[in-house]
Amino acid sequence: MPKLLFFIALLISSMTFSQKERSVAFYNVENLFDTIDGANDDAEFLPSAKNQWNTARYKEKIQHINKVIGELRNPLIVGFCEIENASVMRDVIKASAFPNKYGLVHFESPDARGIDVAMIYDSSYLKVVASGKLRFILPGQESPSTRDILWAKYAHNKDTIFAMVNHWPSRRSGQDESEPNRLKASETARNFIDSLLNVNCNYKIVFMGDLNDYPSDKAPKLIAEKLNPMILASSGKFGGSHNYNNEWDVLDHILVSQGFMKKNGVKAVKNSGEIHSFDYLLTEYKGQIVPFRTYGGSKYLGGYSDHLPVSIKVSAP
Repeated sequence: MPKLLFFIALLISSMTFSQKERSVAFYNVENLFDTIDGANDDAEFLPSAKNQWNTARYKEKIQHINKVIGELRNPLIVGFCEIENASVMRDVIKASAFPNKYGLVHFESPDARGIDVAMIYDSSYLKVVASGKLRFILPGQESPSTRDILWAKYAHNKDTIFAMVNHWPSRRSGQDESEPNRLKASETARNFIDSLLNVNCNYKIVFMGDLNDYPSDKAPKLIAEKLNPMILASSGKFGGSHNYNNEWDVLDHILVSQGFMKKNGVKAVKNSGEIHSFDYLLTEYKGQIVPFRTYGGSKYLGGYSDHLPVSIKVSAP
């Protein structure tokens, strides 16, 4: 009998350790520009500009991003926003602990400042089957002028996973005035999600991004009608991923389909959403704890970002 119990315990142990806990993460890195004068409006991020954005600061920013990636439970996929181009992402990968491990998905967007979204993925585990961009025209405009929605279809054994990275239009002109822009982005993303689920209601979909809207706003709710929100105010120590006027709230979202929460294959772990607040990502400003930014106006602070990274856990057999 003791031998039987021993073998049962050994079997349970082997089953437990065969399921590797990984993560899928998203990070708004706050203006990752190179130091080269490009065709886009990047004048403020040049060595000769007021911000004095130079090679040393650029390399420090790359190191900071990799420090964060290194703490995100060996991520399968990381979505990024506020990156200038594919070159800066290749520099992130090159300077990482595993430069031969991560692949890149990126397309140039029509954003005037050249701000794009991108994702890196564990190419030793996932294979890109297809990728593309969703481009849309904002209300009252005649041509695309904002960030595309990036998507990729990944395969692992018999698993298929769709990942989407978003950076919706800002609230700079005011929440009410700018909301139609985010609703347009949301409708574009929702149509894509619907098209996938109409083919297979069990498709594994992970949707992530800086939506420039809170979970209670109309545009994110349109996505939440189809996917399960994983990042809530309760997912972090401060009640949000971003601080505005000394108030924290969730701007950075991850949502997943029901199919991604089923037991077979790669699976999103229920209630595993997390807003990461590593000590080095925070600072004190006027008596308040806030994200440790790279710049405060044109003053170089040497921090990480004005947003905190978010992630979910996945079991990856």
